[in-house]
Amino acid sequence: MKYSTAIAALATAVVAAPNGVIDLGDGVKLVPRVHRAAQRVEGLREITRGLKGVGTHGLNHAATNNTDASYSNNWAGAVQIGTGFDSVVGTIEVPTPSVPSGSSDQEQYSASAWVGIDGDTCSTAILQTGVDFYAGRGGVYFDAWYEWYPDYAYTFSGFSISAGDTVVMSVDASSKKAGTVVLENKTTGKKVSHSFSAESDELCEYNAEWIVEDFQVGSGLIPFADFDSVTFTDASPSVEGSTIINIRQDNEVLTDCSTSGTTEVTCDYTG
Repeated sequence: MKYSTAIAALATAVVAAPNGVIDLGDGVKLVPRVHRAAQRVEGLREITRGLKGVGTHGLNHAATNNTDASYSNNWAGAVQIGTGFDSVVGTIEVPTPSVPSGSSDQEQYSASAWVGIDGDTCSTAILQTGVDFYAGRGGVYFDAWYEWYPDYAYTFSGFSISAGDTVVMSVDASSKKAGTVVLENKTTGKKVSHSFSAESDELCEYNAEWIVEDFQVGSGLIPFADFDSVTFTDASPSVEGSTIINIRQDNEVLTDCSTSGTTEVTCDYTG
């Protein structure tokens, strides 16, 4: 889909500028980005290459000391699998990303933390919003985004994020074709949101997710940033009984994720 088509499809009262940027006012703009369906392995979690999984996007249950361990080459975190998941919430403290030990600081490294509905056992659509963090090439920076896959993702340009900020993420599906995403930076007091309606690709409401992701750019995954640790707190619905996923690339496990109680998911970088 062309950017102009994607913008025309947005269910919002704002007006698109000629360059495709949508001004929400108060210094916040929506900026079309490279299609996250292209960036992010068609928007869906992909099993680790070389390991036998259940279907193209299914979990891979590797033979480890943890018989419940599941591995992906781009998703880490917790996934609830069931029915009727129409709202997901989580709060993070934005980490300080860094170049992994022994890696060149002339490359760019990234990771993303987000909450979402579907994308694991349902592949027709994903409603998601989150924060990307980047390191390398002389700096650290962040951006905030949302997406109703398979449409384009958009960046909330002007929504300031810094390391250490407390950001509340939420997605809410009012139906399988409509919903709202909200990002609130508790540290700065700023909040942004976007609403969808009459989407052609329906949610299944089978999955609730709290994810740290190594997303794809071009034909491969972007080098994964050392994000130290990301904890989703005040998670809703309950994370109890979630499937825990860790990122495994080239036979190396890069994350260690776990849940605590019913409202907390933590992923540590171990690469």
